[in-house]
Amino acid sequence: MTVERNTRPLEPTVETDFSDRMSYGGYLQLPTLLSAQLPLSDPEHHDELLFIVQHQTTELWLKLVLHELAEACRLLRGDELAPALKCIARVKHIQRTLTEQWSVLATLTPTEYAQFRSVLGKASGFQSAQYRAVEFTLGNKNAAVLKVFDADPVAHELVRTALEQPSLYDEFLRLLARTGYEIPSEVLDRDVTQAWTFTPELVPVFTSIYADTGAHWAAYETCEELVDLEENFQFWRFRHLKTVERIIGGKTGTGGSSGVPFLRRALDLTFFPELWAVRTEVPDAAS
Repeated sequence: MTVERNTRPLEPTVETDFSDRMSYGGYLQLPTLLSAQLPLSDPEHHDELLFIVQHQTTELWLKLVLHELAEACRLLRGDELAPALKCIARVKHIQRTLTEQWSVLATLTPTEYAQFRSVLGKASGFQSAQYRAVEFTLGNKNAAVLKVFDADPVAHELVRTALEQPSLYDEFLRLLARTGYEIPSEVLDRDVTQAWTFTPELVPVFTSIYADTGAHWAAYETCEELVDLEENFQFWRFRHLKTVERIIGGKTGTGGSSGVPFLRRALDLTFFPELWAVRTEVPDAAS
């Protein structure tokens, strides 16, 4: 009688000796990465590891988002629209992953979180330099936020650089101007350290693009990709809001904010207001 074993034999070509060569763990710096989860509760609360991993993985994804957005901006400056759109497409997939991650943290109940929340002190997601740099790169700039990072020169530099550089939207509008679209000079010469505000003079430009998509396909496609970015960002904000509300209710945030009301106000922020306004201006087809 043959006994079947539920195992998979190693193929003879599979490498097993890593005494003098790079391994998977070595390439990914796993000893460093996996030793960075250091719960502070004493005795250690079971769910604090979830809280730490959730936020650390978010920061890793934000690092990649910044990497892709920086490349997209560089490509737009060089009039390389197609590869820039590839970067934006990748960011969109990352955004979906980030949004879905909230469902994992939402398994943390109010009672469980309350048992270790005090060890956070004044630490808060509001202090995420990478998140703030992403917001700035997309146009929601606020120089007052820089003071949050005064005690961390590296984080301060990251956020300050994002504040002072043109946003993704700035780069797109400059590309449109170089390719013949009538972008107002005050838009092209604006102070890029200021938050983007609605510019009605841009709406006719986008209306012409949406009115004849065949003649303006590249610009039209990019507009829709940017709308996707903003919509995904708002989904993330909303899931964040609902997860926080589910776990702490009406409590104030650890970083001093009002908590849920503060997060709710972020839902009114927009990156590309003209791309939403143009939807009202697109005429219906004649019957």
